[in-house]
Amino acid sequence: MRKSEQVKDAAHLKVSKVGLRAFRKVSQFLKPTTRFIQVFGRFATKNMFHMDMGQLQTLILTGEIPVGVNLEEGYVILTLGDHRILGLGFYIHGAIRSQLPRKEIRENMLE
Repeated sequence: MRKSEQVKDAAHLKVSKVGLRAFRKVSQFLKPTTRFIQVFGRFATKNMFHMDMGQLQTLILTGEIPVGVNLEEGYVILTLGDHRILGLGFYIHGAIRSQLPRKEIRENMLE
């Protein structure tokens, strides 16, 4: 294939756009990426958890918050208030565990 005419014809082309990774394989599951959720999460119709600033602070400091809401177990879209999508959490056994990106980014969410 390297020597085909199509490859030779396309060799001068430059990349103009890159894709957006939507999912990452984690063990046997597919996990949506934070960036994908931040862009498209507003279209979700279920498994969204609207946090206030106090809950966000607890989640960032302890890595988990207990919640008494009716969610399906699994990944949950985390929002601050009703509009600011932060990323993902993982809901299991009545608590949401943080799946938010690196510590530096999580700390910036508090500002």
